[in-house]
Amino acid sequence: MSNVSRYDPFSLEPMADLFQGFFRPMRGMTLEGEAPLSEVKIDVSETDTAYTVKAELPGVDKKDIEVSIDGNVVRISAKAARDKETKDGERVIRRERYSGAISRSFSLAADIDESGSSAQYQDGVLSLTLLKKKNAPQKRLQIN
Repeated sequence: MSNVSRYDPFSLEPMADLFQGFFRPMRGMTLEGEAPLSEVKIDVSETDTAYTVKAELPGVDKKDIEVSIDGNVVRISAKAARDKETKDGERVIRRERYSGAISRSFSLAADIDESGSSAQYQDGVLSLTLLKKKNAPQKRLQIN
């Protein structure tokens, strides 16, 4: 006895099988074949008076990091450059070090006091101490 099955042109299985892994080598690569900067990973902790942010920025020079604060929004941007110096007669076989720019923005619950905040960069980790602005207590609206 033969099995009869209905052809479904919208089924994803045949297309997935056909292109399985086809684009995988190109994912995450730039035109020159180098890996771009990955996302900035952060840890945020809070006390009554301040936020502490730790951001991983490996391979970035301190002078290429910029932190901007607008109210309660914090933006961290960085540029990483790679040496493209090659010696005469030298041929590059594989390049995995990257160059490029990345940024990350996030908002916090309270506005930040820019004048009292500080930043330090050591061993690929940017540490921010962001003081909270002293706001008037929140008002509760009466519902009529």
